[in-house]
Amino acid sequence: MEHKVLDFNDQTHSFIFDASDPDLSIVIPLYNEEESIPALYQEITNALTDTGYSYEVIVVDDGSRDGSFAQLRAVHQRDPRWRIIRFRHNFGQTAGLSAGFDAAQGRIVVTMDADLQNDPRDIPRLLEKIEEGYDIVSGWRVERKEPFFSRRLPSILANRLISSTTHVALHDYGCTLKAYQRDVVKNVRLYGELHRFIPAVASWMGVTVTEVPVNDRARRFGKSKYGIWRTFRVILDLITVSFLLRFATKPLHIFGGIGVAIATVGGILGLYLVYVKLVLGEGIGDRPLLLLAVVLVILGIQMICTGLLAELVMRVYHEPRGRPTYVIRERLESVPDRWQ
Repeated sequence: MEHKVLDFNDQTHSFIFDASDPDLSIVIPLYNEEESIPALYQEITNALTDTGYSYEVIVVDDGSRDGSFAQLRAVHQRDPRWRIIRFRHNFGQTAGLSAGFDAAQGRIVVTMDADLQNDPRDIPRLLEKIEEGYDIVSGWRVERKEPFFSRRLPSILANRLISSTTHVALHDYGCTLKAYQRDVVKNVRLYGELHRFIPAVASWMGVTVTEVPVNDRARRFGKSKYGIWRTFRVILDLITVSFLLRFATKPLHIFGGIGVAIATVGGILGLYLVYVKLVLGEGIGDRPLLLLAVVLVILGIQMICTGLLAELVMRVYHEPRGRPTYVIRERLESVPDRWQ
């Protein structure tokens, strides 16, 4: 099957390509969006031409099986600000964003979808908020175009659950159109399906988050890559995020706490059985309560040991890599007279 490659011969866009770090990096994960690429290029170019920002566009082709990469190659040849990363196979949107973050050189990083449902004309609005000093600016699709019961209602419930669990209140976690200060994305490690939780994952750094209303447009080409099974993955990843935010650097607090509670209950039952045996003179060998007490004590000890092992794993993770448990936003320093 032949794929028609985008021809730019009839289009003229003047730009100055600066080899130094750009002001803005736009990260776009993409999978089988061959038909959307020409319009995507045109809209981004039109939206950013008069903003005064130098920019780069990093498109991560997540193992597309159509003609997407041929289209992207043509875009790159015409406009070197478009940088293309091609995966060997489909790793998922989280991996695509992670690769884009690693490659981004801009002071501000903007993420968006490639299916044209995000409107590039909203990017300047996000940048205005970033320039006010916010670390993360999230798009809020106030008037969504999807069906209410199958897409919008589950999204509303999920957003409320995520906000209450992570204590980072956003109306629309699922909107990919977001802007970040560079140091935020450089200190976030993503895996699984955590891309929708980036504001929550980054909250350990003490980031400031806000949101602005953005346009939500109906899909023009292809079909959605998401199904009902995404809901279950979101729930599992929410559990992961909640654990990471509370106990990533102190896992013994949760495992040890549970272990102590369980072992305490087992110990109390054991003491009761000792009283029954020694004071009341009754037999306890055939009582199920004895087995329960032994199991609870053993399980409690195992949970405490699991917590200790998790503490060792976290030390191995942080210390050899030199990965800090904090992120400094800025420094105010001066050299004392005695140092001069």
